[in-house]
Amino acid sequence: MLPKIVITHKVHDEILTKLAPYARVSVNESDDTWAHDRLLAELSDATAMMAFMPDRIDATVLSHAPSLRLVACALKGFDNFDVAACTARGVHVSIVSDLLTDPTAELTIGLMIGLGRHILPGDEAVRIGYKGWRPRFYGVGLKGAAVGILGMGAIGKSIAERLTGFGTQASYWDRRELGSDDEERLKVTFTDFERLLSTSDFVVCALPLANDTQHLLGALEVAKMRKGTLLINPSRGSVVDEGAVVAALEAGHLAGYAADVYEMEDWARPDRPEAVHPGLVQRRTDTLLTPHIGSAVTKTRLAIEHEAADNIIDLLEGRRPRAAINEPASVL
Repeated sequence: MLPKIVITHKVHDEILTKLAPYARVSVNESDDTWAHDRLLAELSDATAMMAFMPDRIDATVLSHAPSLRLVACALKGFDNFDVAACTARGVHVSIVSDLLTDPTAELTIGLMIGLGRHILPGDEAVRIGYKGWRPRFYGVGLKGAAVGILGMGAIGKSIAERLTGFGTQASYWDRRELGSDDEERLKVTFTDFERLLSTSDFVVCALPLANDTQHLLGALEVAKMRKGTLLINPSRGSVVDEGAVVAALEAGHLAGYAADVYEMEDWARPDRPEAVHPGLVQRRTDTLLTPHIGSAVTKTRLAIEHEAADNIIDLLEGRRPRAAINEPASVL
C-alpha cells in the first residue's frame, strides 16, 4: 500500500496530480481549518504532511502521529512548529525558499498607501451617496515621508527597495547594521530604535516573532511615536501589542494602523488571543485590516505548494528533504 500524505488545507489540483503516484493523499478540500480532533485522526497513519500557517505541530500532536516522518511547511516562517520536538521524534521539518518576500513587500506598500490616503473610507463615501468632490479625506502621501523600517531582513530590504521609487526618506533599525553598499542601494539610513519611533511618519514592522520581539511595540514604544504616526504590520501579529495600538488610536496619538497579521495567529503562544482585538475590528476609519494575504498571489502560492510537494517526494524516494531545517538523529 502506498504511504499516506496529509494536506491540511486546499491546494491547486496540479499538486494533487503531482503527488498521486507516490502516495495516498488526504486533503482538506474546505476553506476552513480542520478541527483539532480531525487533524489528529488524519495524522494517525500519515508518513508526511503539508502544513500551513494555521497549523500547530508540537509534541502532543506528534504523539498521535507515530508514522510521521516529515512536516513539509508551505511557508517560510516556522514559529508555529516545534522543530525540537520534531527532531526528537525523528521527523524532518522543511520550509520553502524566499517566495513570500516580494508579494509581502508589495502588499506593505499597498497598506501604506491605503491607510495614508484613506482608501477604504473614501470607497465607503462613494457607495453611500457621492455628490462630487468635497474637502475631505486629506491624508499622508509617500513622497517626502519619513519611513522607519523595523527589521532589515529579506522583507525589510524588499520594502525599502520598493520605496526608493516613491521619494521617501527611509531609515531602519536592526540588531545587525547593513553594509554601506546595501544602504546606498536601498537608500536607507541606520538609526537607533527610539529615534526611529520618534521621527517617522510611517513605522513599518518587518521583524520575525521571537521571545525578544513579542510585543516589541507595546504601550511604552507606541507612546514614543510622534502624534499622527501610521503603524504598518505585515510581519507577525504578536510583535505588536494590539491592545496598546487600540488605546493609542482611541487617544488620537496614532493616526492609523494597518495589518495583515494578528496576535491570534501565533499558535505557539500559550496566551494566544482567540480573535483579532475587537477594538481594531470596530474601528473603520483609522484601520486597514487584511486577512494574511501577504503571499496570496496565485503564481506565488502555486510555487510554494510545488516546493513543499518536492520535499515530500524527496522523503518518499529515500532522500533527505531538500529544504529540511533539522537533522533528526534517528527515526523512532
